[in-house]
Amino acid sequence: MFEILQNEPLNPTVFRMKVRAPRVAAKALPGQFIILRVDEEGERIPLTVADFDRENGVVTIIYQLVGATTIKLAHKKAGEFLQDFVGPLGTPTHTAGLKKVAVVGGGVGCAIAYPVAKRLHEQGCEVHSIIGFRCKDLVILEKEFEAASTLVKKMSDDGTWGAKGLVTDALKELIESGEKYDQVIAIGPLIMMKFVCKLTKEYGIKTVVSMNPIMIDGTGMCGGCRLTVGGETKFACVDGPDFDGHLVDFDEAMQRSGAYKEFEAHAREEACNLFAKEVI
Repeated sequence: MFEILQNEPLNPTVFRMKVRAPRVAAKALPGQFIILRVDEEGERIPLTVADFDRENGVVTIIYQLVGATTIKLAHKKAGEFLQDFVGPLGTPTHTAGLKKVAVVGGGVGCAIAYPVAKRLHEQGCEVHSIIGFRCKDLVILEKEFEAASTLVKKMSDDGTWGAKGLVTDALKELIESGEKYDQVIAIGPLIMMKFVCKLTKEYGIKTVVSMNPIMIDGTGMCGGCRLTVGGETKFACVDGPDFDGHLVDFDEAMQRSGAYKEFEAHAREEACNLFAKEVI
């Protein structure tokens, strides 16, 4: 059993949870993930490590309310426990030797992008973070990115926070102003990563993407995160989650990512009804 130390909302649909897990904290690196179960009958879900405190044995995860399990997580309180918390899993994001990097995060993907930016910043890399959200109400980790970046570009779809526009607009502006990047690291919705890669390919800038958004089981057994990279079949959970963005077949990945939406919506409805009954 793993003790929950904190569980707080960052916006109406995204929560940050801190869990006491000394063995995971001792080994975790940016880009890796854990698998948890809320209780004995719960499903296993993979969530990326958003931060870690090796000294105190604490791991931070950030999750979005999507299905039944994340709704159950949101109802957990400090002092309660998770049944399982296994990790770290996956290949860490490569950060060694990079001198200047653009880290692009979109929506809840910023929870994955932040520890990468932080690690790069700690290693002395010049980090330009470009973070985007639909609107001001959905912003997360603003101060954290400011502390871990040399430059932060803030974008929102409706212009209520930062500049109005897309993260690709800000990235293109920086590139055309003369900024030279060793690498671009993009983490967010599949459609966002697709167009970031389309842009950077035009300029010949190596781009790494995290395919964490399509993971389900986290062990390679279910095949739900199967994708095509450079014409070869890969699994996001065991071969990644980071891949060369210019080689990923995003159209296929987006098509596959919608396969479980109907099932997940039904499970979410059941969970919501269950908690509604408990309140009554």
